[in-house]
Amino acid sequence: MASIDPAVQPAVLVVEDEMMLRMRAVDIVEDAGFSPIEAVSADDALAILESRSDIELLFTDIQMPGRMDGLELAYAVHERWPLIKIILVSGQLTLADADRPTDSRFFRKPLDVRQMIAEMRDMMSKGALEINPSDIATLVVKSSHLESSGKAPHFGVPSSTTSQEVLTAENDSLRLLLEQAGIDAQVLLAQAGIDAKEREAADKLQKLILEELHHRIKNTLATVSAIASQSLRTATSIEHGQHAIEGRLVALGRAHDLLLQARWANASLTNTIRGATEPYDSQDTGRFSIEGRDIRITSGAVIALAMTLNELCTNTTKFGALSVPAGRIEIVWTIDEEKQRLLLTWSERDGPAVHAPSRRSFGTRLIGSLGQQLKGEVQLAYDTTGFVYVLDVPLTSLVPAV
Repeated sequence: MASIDPAVQPAVLVVEDEMMLRMRAVDIVEDAGFSPIEAVSADDALAILESRSDIELLFTDIQMPGRMDGLELAYAVHERWPLIKIILVSGQLTLADADRPTDSRFFRKPLDVRQMIAEMRDMMSKGALEINPSDIATLVVKSSHLESSGKAPHFGVPSSTTSQEVLTAENDSLRLLLEQAGIDAQVLLAQAGIDAKEREAADKLQKLILEELHHRIKNTLATVSAIASQSLRTATSIEHGQHAIEGRLVALGRAHDLLLQARWANASLTNTIRGATEPYDSQDTGRFSIEGRDIRITSGAVIALAMTLNELCTNTTKFGALSVPAGRIEIVWTIDEEKQRLLLTWSERDGPAVHAPSRRSFGTRLIGSLGQQLKGEVQLAYDTTGFVYVLDVPLTSLVPAV
């Protein structure tokens, strides 16, 4: 296999709407020796491709919210930029060769890091697309416009082939739990005296619920895997890595508790902030000051914000205002009705002098990634009076669509 010139790093566009999974994919790209560029949706990815000419590989998840999923994005990119190589990944679907663009590659989640690195290096070194000189004129014509005729099939529900696949050993427990849930539900329906017609409708609803449960559990397990990998990647010791993993998993659990109370619909911004900061607050002194008009925010915003606040709280207890008895934190947010934006500020007061870190840690990356996840901007300031975090984000990224 031909070697890759270390002086010239090919650019890889990583498209993934889940923040932790996107950061994990970015690490894989960097470990492979390439330069990652992040996008959170197909629209973001197309905008980046329009503005850059150095993208050599598209690395995209299939299932994403928005008007275009990852598979449709792959077909669009293949039509308009046929020289760009494509890797598709999914935790729920399986694609045959005929279901995806020519010469693209598909992998199931969870991803094998070594395999992914080897595959990317192989694609970059020898190329997944072979273009003959006689095809240049045809390619120019194809790239002059983006067809919207719907050549890409929609994969909203797994095919019968997918549902009959043998699950890997790591998913056996999950499969058995879901099967048992199906058996128990059928028994309960029979005991309740529900007739066959009603039972058939209930069975269909149950099937949809179990498929959604399976998808959410898979996503959660992938997120936990990414948290563990990222935490250990930057840990200075086993103990440090253990504490980092535990803290982040607890924060994730608190966010899910909040969403469960809200029936996984829309949760309170105020409750999200209080829930994330409460474990770090003192009941006697009340070291957190929280002020702002409450709004309902989406489940994705709840998890991302809760994880970010956990990082801020963890850092301030080690190095910032909460590392000394007199220190305090002010969290204030305002809503600009005219511009339809929310501005949230975390300010540390009466703490020790702070300094910008010498290296960009996982915590710093996680905090910065929130802004991109919510299509906003994040600013970190290490002022003499204390650390300041500012999030400026459009309301459309926080508030559920009506």
